[in-house]
Amino acid sequence: MAQHPHIIISTAAESCRYTSPSAGPRGAYERPDRERAGHARNLLGQVNEIKDEAEARAENQRAEGISEGNGIYLTFESAPNFPLKFESLDMAGAGIELLTVKTLADNRMQATLWVPDGKLGRFLKKIEAYRDKNTKPKKGREPRPSNQDLVESVDEIKLAAIEALWTETTLPFPDKDAVTTWEVWLRRTKGELNHLERLRAHGEAFNLTIGRQTLGFVDRTVVIVTATARSLSRSADILGMIAELRLPKTSAAFFADLNGIEQQDWVNNLVARVQAPPATTPYVCLFDTGLNHAHPLLTSVVNQADLHTYKPAWGLDDRKNHGTPMAGLAAFGDLTEALASGDPIITTHRLESVKMIHDPDPHDPELYGAVTQESTYRVEVAPDRSRIFCMAVTATDGRERGKPTSWSAAVDALASGADDGQRRLFVLAAGNTDEAQRGNYPDSNMTDGIHDPAQAWNGLTVGGYTEKSTIDTGRYPGWSPLAPHGDLSPCSCTSTGWSRWPFKPDIVMEAGNMAINPAHAEPDYIDDGLSLLSTSANPLGTRPLSIMRETSAASALAARYCGMVWAKYPQLTPESIRALIVHCAEWTPALLARFTDAHGVVDYKNLLRYCGHGVPNLDRLLSSLDNSLTLLAESEIEPFFKDEEEDNPRVKTREMLLHRLPWPKQALTDLPNIDVTMRVTLSYFIEPSPGERGWTPRYGYQSHGLRFHVINPLETPDAFQLRINKFEREDYVPANLPDPGWTLGRNLRSTGSIHSDTWTGKAVDLASREYIAIHPTMGWWNKREQLEGWKKSTRYSLIVTIATPEQAVDLYTPVANEIGVPIVIEV
Repeated sequence: MAQHPHIIISTAAESCRYTSPSAGPRGAYERPDRERAGHARNLLGQVNEIKDEAEARAENQRAEGISEGNGIYLTFESAPNFPLKFESLDMAGAGIELLTVKTLADNRMQATLWVPDGKLGRFLKKIEAYRDKNTKPKKGREPRPSNQDLVESVDEIKLAAIEALWTETTLPFPDKDAVTTWEVWLRRTKGELNHLERLRAHGEAFNLTIGRQTLGFVDRTVVIVTATARSLSRSADILGMIAELRLPKTSAAFFADLNGIEQQDWVNNLVARVQAPPATTPYVCLFDTGLNHAHPLLTSVVNQADLHTYKPAWGLDDRKNHGTPMAGLAAFGDLTEALASGDPIITTHRLESVKMIHDPDPHDPELYGAVTQESTYRVEVAPDRSRIFCMAVTATDGRERGKPTSWSAAVDALASGADDGQRRLFVLAAGNTDEAQRGNYPDSNMTDGIHDPAQAWNGLTVGGYTEKSTIDTGRYPGWSPLAPHGDLSPCSCTSTGWSRWPFKPDIVMEAGNMAINPAHAEPDYIDDGLSLLSTSANPLGTRPLSIMRETSAASALAARYCGMVWAKYPQLTPESIRALIVHCAEWTPALLARFTDAHGVVDYKNLLRYCGHGVPNLDRLLSSLDNSLTLLAESEIEPFFKDEEEDNPRVKTREMLLHRLPWPKQALTDLPNIDVTMRVTLSYFIEPSPGERGWTPRYGYQSHGLRFHVINPLETPDAFQLRINKFEREDYVPANLPDPGWTLGRNLRSTGSIHSDTWTGKAVDLASREYIAIHPTMGWWNKREQLEGWKKSTRYSLIVTIATPEQAVDLYTPVANEIGVPIVIEV
């Protein structure tokens, strides 16, 4: 079976105006029973009581010399077990800002707002309108009180305490008089005061120690502050700048001492077989403990000028034997295979390093997002390189359960180019399970969640599986492998315990195994054959080779795959490289068996949360075959626009793009009764908005979403567009045709910012499925008009692979001939 390069399609997609067919009125809002006059009287009394306190606070603010940005914090609470219509409380035009939304222990919803001086009357007017006025009824309906959903959802209005801004869901609020290091999320509104400058100017007066690092998001600035809760509360009352309070992160302690293997002669033999890549190839940039580039195996892929450090005093070298083994895996893969082969080793990419961790000078609690950001900019002093940023540094507490943090959001912002327009590819280790709990494998994998920042939507998150299941029973009698061959590695964290957030990890790579023995209470790394082999940080001593394992090793292997594919297809974008890695992943039999019941039904939801899309197939990643054709299209879409022609201008969806792919119709039609597959992957980067405000569409984390639809068998292009696009319909309502054969289906494949699914069916049905539509879905770009995200466009990558059984038919040649590309047969 001949191998060929993937076919990259340059034909532009067809653009047409788009309106979602699912757009329409929502169901009735669930409200508690209220007696209209009495409820209005109760809320008006609460607001009037607050009014007197608000005036007193304004006087205090002016007494402190604060004459601008005066106001108060208010909390609105619902009745237990009823929702709060909190989105209606946000009145940006009046400067009233929704800050946090959370659910209390008694199942009340609580929203906290910043209300500028003089704007409290807005709430009085809404409540009075509810009491005195009715809306104009729609045809056939009874009139309703004005603002009914909002006012009747509110049970209590009161001044907010500092605890209302605390958004940690699993940690208690610190003692008010204990000095605490906080992650403070400041308000950031276009055209208003610079709250960071105000905080720095007045911090000393309130006994606040302000950190130097900051992170900026679209409507928040994050900074570290050390102070008591009492001092912080007073500063908030006076300055009114805080939107949220969280605790900062502590980095994972995963830099264990590793065993070495004395095989200097093997290394010398391998060095002689290595063919170095040119300087123009892609670079894998390691954010780790430094890199000892004097290792004989690394001198051909690392230059001294490409080594950097977060703090100059740390030096560039690796003193923990972690960054250098990462480098060996990122360049060569598991050296066990390379040393044993005797063949020439052609390296396809080079390495860079930023020393981000140094044990003798550990980071104080600080913004790891800012550390990551500064490390990124430091290495980009060498511009115009295709880079894969590989980071195995994680935080171990896992308290977010998928919720964005300042660190994961910083990764997403860097990847999307939100600040500078430069998109970046990040490969992130999923994090390692608690070693003391691994005797409970695999339950321990399912209860130990993905570590921060690996929940980042735009990152390629890498978990671990293992094929290392052979133990030297002569040396280690009674021991057997803990994980079965091809199953999840004992070290790999998962998102099995998450509910609403994207499936993580995205893929899994080799991470090593552990061994168990009935005579021992705990599993152990007793046999080096269960680990990977790599370069040692002590190359000039007696140990040029070193053992490496866990999700750090897996992330380095994934970064290597990214470098290999980018070297072969240098014109591709970061979105496409990430897409190809996921697109070519597959579940091993052991992974599938873990979630297949006695009737053969697969629990795909938990399978995705356990191991993502599985293990990338390197051959399919790099090449198409005669009978397995991969097509790749890159494009740009403008999801939204502001319709100025309406009496009340509002943001709407702008366009849908329709791709007509070159399709081997005749070749497929000639195989009418043969089962074939089509895999479709859509990849794009979102711009993050990580403030904790309920995660509704208006206050969602993602800026936008994209979705794909494939034309049904025998459906005409016109009928396809009418089915998925409401814009050009009149009275016609098309049938909602079923489309069986998809592995995951629309709901499971639609989380996060990469969507991949496989269709299986007859070749004759696939022959007519050459149209794929890409359309936008909602996010804060269109829901929060004042931030002007609706003016932005977004790039995406669309990958389609169609495959027949071996030797069934040549799909590649007719497509290559149709679009006029040469048929290259790879050696």
